[in-house]
Amino acid sequence: MKTLIRTAVTATALATVATACASAPEVAPPGGTSLGAVRLVAYSGCDDLLAGLREKAVRNVGPYGFGNVMPMTARAEAKADTAGTPEHSTTNVHEAGVDEPDLVKTDGDRVVTVTDGTLRIIDAATRKVTESLDLTDGDEPGVPSDLLISGDRALVMLRGGGATYRSFGPPRDTRYVLVDLAGEPRVLSTIEPQGTYVDARMVGSTVRLVTRSQPDITFPQVRSVIPDAERVKRNQEVVRKAPAEAWLPQVKITDASGSVGKSSVACDRVSHPADYTGTSMLTVHTIDLAQGVTAAGTDPIALAADGDIVYGTGGSLYVASNPRWWGMPFRPLPDAPTTRPGAPTGSPGDTTPPDTPTSAPASPGRSTGSGVAPAEEPTPSEPTVTGDTSEVPPTRMTVTATSRPVPRPTPTLPPEETQIHRFDVSKPGPPAYVASGKVAGRLLNQYSLSEHEGHLRVATTLGSGDGRTSSSTVYVLDAATMDKKGEVGGLGKGERIYSVRFIGAIGYAVTFKQVDPLYTLDLRDPAAPKVTGELKITGYSAYLHPAGDGRLIGIGQEADKEGRTQGTQVSLFDVSDPAAPRRLSQLFQKDSGSEAEWDPHAFLYWPGTGLAVIPLRSGDESGALALKIDDSGVSKLGTIKHPAQREGGERGFRPGIQRSVVIGDSLWTVSTQGVQVNDAATLDEQAWIPAE
Repeated sequence: MKTLIRTAVTATALATVATACASAPEVAPPGGTSLGAVRLVAYSGCDDLLAGLREKAVRNVGPYGFGNVMPMTARAEAKADTAGTPEHSTTNVHEAGVDEPDLVKTDGDRVVTVTDGTLRIIDAATRKVTESLDLTDGDEPGVPSDLLISGDRALVMLRGGGATYRSFGPPRDTRYVLVDLAGEPRVLSTIEPQGTYVDARMVGSTVRLVTRSQPDITFPQVRSVIPDAERVKRNQEVVRKAPAEAWLPQVKITDASGSVGKSSVACDRVSHPADYTGTSMLTVHTIDLAQGVTAAGTDPIALAADGDIVYGTGGSLYVASNPRWWGMPFRPLPDAPTTRPGAPTGSPGDTTPPDTPTSAPASPGRSTGSGVAPAEEPTPSEPTVTGDTSEVPPTRMTVTATSRPVPRPTPTLPPEETQIHRFDVSKPGPPAYVASGKVAGRLLNQYSLSEHEGHLRVATTLGSGDGRTSSSTVYVLDAATMDKKGEVGGLGKGERIYSVRFIGAIGYAVTFKQVDPLYTLDLRDPAAPKVTGELKITGYSAYLHPAGDGRLIGIGQEADKEGRTQGTQVSLFDVSDPAAPRRLSQLFQKDSGSEAEWDPHAFLYWPGTGLAVIPLRSGDESGALALKIDDSGVSKLGTIKHPAQREGGERGFRPGIQRSVVIGDSLWTVSTQGVQVNDAATLDEQAWIPAE
């Protein structure tokens, strides 16, 4: 059944910024204590909000603004369907029933993709593109985008910000576009929030989107070289005079008729922890795809905090932040292994692992990579200025090898700790704040978090940047209060976490420097978690996937005894005895890397047949590696490659495969250039569907 629900948003139906700054009564969050005194407190009104944010921001502004550094320009599940719809895989997600944004979705009857901001609908039966819709709105090609689908509604997230890992140029606006897929696709609403998109989760038809924004404050562009202390003083004066609107995240909504409405988060819907910087704001927007964008807009709530990791369950939404990483030009890496000489370094169309330094910082929450182990993080060179600088703003100084260094302060790093905020999303409408907690160390990704039977398990690495004194810990927090109930530490001394997976009351953690200890953890007693087993092998697993019946699949890199990576490895572990985990089988592909190592959405596992598929790149060659994984081990079925492409008379290149989907007896693989269909058993090619 395809029901068309028309929505309209008018400016009069939305609150204005002025209304948002009206005096409001204090809204106190639920009671309860929290670890490290970070319980969120709602502002009593705009006067309280403005005074608090100004005070905190003044303390944290640097000579070049916020950040204290010179700005740089630069598990697949089978879906049970109605009669007539073939069985199909879904996006590999962390928690069952909680969908995550990705670049391809299918309901078995159609395949919907979004590439460079263009939405395409492919009929699964005819294997032809039936509809397409360009959503770029004047953006340059290459805009990163993801989508979520519920029924005949799609929500496309177009990433904003400045220079991204795919392109450079002027900043883009973050946009969330609601599309009606019934018949010819059409845009129902466009939501333009202030800030950059972090991540989203969908339960049922309700989507919660997290964006991050900085205060909209213009700092003076000093047209001469002056001491940093004077720059700081001038910037502090600007902050002290900034209005509340500078911090309150705004949102613009355009409906299908072109009517535009603007609103801002109300002061009494902004909370803050006891310790915060005043330099960042997280906003959670709520959209029910079944209802569309109503007069309430996206019903946003906000908190004065940083965040780059989102984890969701059916009833909870967690946003975690690691203050040490924000405001730094690169994320510090402990004990990263050295890449083996001759290992692949990537090619056009490739991406960079989250820990690999690039010429520009990567967007939070979205990583790219060549598939090889990350190298040691370099120290950025000092910016220099040449010639007459009286008319050159500090953000546009020319860099030369013989120039005179511009003095810059050494930032004072905040404690190496992670703050975690929990919201209740079990009811319709906006989330309700529950509690916050703080643990030592930093998270790897969302798989470092897991809620189970009223407790949140958190795996972190704490230690020096060179890794010599690093070690990892798993904490158990009471999800209702975020108080610590227990912990087990000392994992991988001198190493860092490379992957984590919690399955029920059991946890698995991989640490690595030269060898890979796979730890098994007994978490049945929240007050007394313990390590029950340890397996040491060369290389590491960067992603762990449950395979049922005491089996665990690992995707990562093989390495020699010195820790130099050798190429992609796929391991099958027997973890039926928590005290004695062992590796049953290993498949090794020399001098290669896979996107599945850092992006679990790229991994396909089809339990019914044991089919597993991962993208694979080796030098200039790229494709998808098809495997069979069963109780006896891991075996190679073959490699799928997309047709070589030619552009402007240049020699052909083969597009990298990004995703794999099973529909019926066919395997669908997706690249930026198109979609290919192969027989899932024989891998014989059945169809090629170009993107254009």
